[in-house]
Amino acid sequence: MELEFSGEIFHWRGPAPHHFVTVPDEECQEIQDVAARLTYGWGVIPVGVRVGRTEWTTSLFPKNGRYLVPLRADVRRAEKLELGDTVTIKLTLDAD
Repeated sequence: MELEFSGEIFHWRGPAPHHFVTVPDEECQEIQDVAARLTYGWGVIPVGVRVGRTEWTTSLFPKNGRYLVPLRADVRRAEKLELGDTVTIKLTLDAD
């Protein structure tokens, strides 16, 4: 399954601070439809991500009925992304 969407980069200052983009509601529903087959615990879901020319693997984090895509520092540097920027994200989920 491949999904593409845009969202704003925000910083979460929780116990493990990081930068994220929230997956929009429509795409969250598509992910929830296959989540039981993909999760490996705590509701996190492994995904492939592409932002610009940068590709990597990570896990979506469930938060308040939605999912968050973490954006690593090296990805933000490579793509020249800053807090508050709107970014287009392509997700690949192995839902077969």
